[in-house]
Amino acid sequence: MNQVREKVLIIDDDPAIRWSLREILQGWQYQPLEAASIEEARRLLACEQPAAILLDIELPDGSGLDILHEVKDRQFDTIVIIVTGNVNVPNVVAALRGGAYDFIGKPINLEELRVTLQNCFEVRRLRREMGRVRRERARAFGFDRIIGRSRAMQETLALARKVASAEATSVLLQGESGTGKDLLAKAIHYGSNRAEGPFVAINCAALPENLIEAELFGHEKGAFTDAKQRKEGLIEQASGGTLFLDEIGELDLSLQAKLLRVLEEGRVRRIGALREVEVDVRIIAASNRDLRAETEAGRFRLDLYYRLAVIRIDLPPLRERGDDLFLLADHYIDSFNRTMRRSVRVRGLTEEAKEAFKRYGWPGNVRELRNVIERAMILEDGEWITCEHLPPELRHGSPTSAFSEEIVRLPPSGLSLDEVERSLVRQAIRLSGGNQTRAAELLGISRDQLRYRLKKLREIDEAASHRSRISEART
Repeated sequence: MNQVREKVLIIDDDPAIRWSLREILQGWQYQPLEAASIEEARRLLACEQPAAILLDIELPDGSGLDILHEVKDRQFDTIVIIVTGNVNVPNVVAALRGGAYDFIGKPINLEELRVTLQNCFEVRRLRREMGRVRRERARAFGFDRIIGRSRAMQETLALARKVASAEATSVLLQGESGTGKDLLAKAIHYGSNRAEGPFVAINCAALPENLIEAELFGHEKGAFTDAKQRKEGLIEQASGGTLFLDEIGELDLSLQAKLLRVLEEGRVRRIGALREVEVDVRIIAASNRDLRAETEAGRFRLDLYYRLAVIRIDLPPLRERGDDLFLLADHYIDSFNRTMRRSVRVRGLTEEAKEAFKRYGWPGNVRELRNVIERAMILEDGEWITCEHLPPELRHGSPTSAFSEEIVRLPPSGLSLDEVERSLVRQAIRLSGGNQTRAAELLGISRDQLRYRLKKLREIDEAASHRSRISEART
């Protein structure tokens, strides 16, 4: 099978140069095309899309820069190399700004030309590969891949589609843990005109406070002890695309102020830098907390909240999505049927299992549902998922069930909700031996939510202690 040869278009009014380049290109196993003027080049480009163009700037019917601009305007992936004897700074600057890959002077250094062509075809191959990867990601994370027919979910998706097509620089996603905020963030990115740019994500709760600033803003060499070299922050890396800040409520107030400045001014300063760098980035922030309530408690900046919440999208919990529960369950069953090496294909849930699913409150939402299906399919040998292989809280009902009986009976004299929460948290920590991940599972919440509750209870204790000291001082 003959290898397809890359086409290279020579645009030059000198027939001797065209002949010489034609012979050289054929010897290098390229397929040369020729044009002596802008008009000839346009006729050729109407029916051919060469991989590369060797373009002279000074042509009998105009400037070769006109061809460069037309090629770029038509969004060809053709790479243009300027080849001219009139090498001057304005021409070089105009060509490079216009999108030329490189600039070679006459007389032509053949080794330089050979290497330049090799490099340009490698760049073209990488561009195509990146385009293929981005298209695959767009298909994998598009709005059509989000499952949900309930009215609540359809309204959420309709708003998200509008946001994706708009030029809003910030979006706030709010919803319980496991509702799919990260999935919706990707859908907004890949459904927007920023889809060709990077999608950069960071979980603000996953990094210590002393590291997250360097991750977000970057640093210069020597800015601090471990700064061995200059590093771009995630905000810079996301320029031209989207930065997804998951659990933004975990950011320290000082970092919130710096983030607000980035949103307001479109510039970022690395740690230890003297100058700021311009960035063009859309920020999608997400939180499982009510950030408006957090501003009232003094834990989140009100000005940042208003800047982020220009567009606010609330994701409904799974218990409010009706039959989406079973659509999602069927989706995960199909998915695990494809990926698990089971001897028997699972057909679905038994009626008894469906009833258990309906009774349960799904505090972990879609993420919890996926884990339940995966667990059941690992343990189940038959064609149907039965209650036998569901977690105990689904089989028998649980405190998180939407229809469960009263767990704590409220006395006529009333009861402090903070004390109830404190008691349950302490019991979970004790039963788990201090393991916060296991304690969170016992309470039916995420580890981040547990950390938030522990922090809140500490703040309540500190405030009470402070009031007590003031009272004692007054007496």
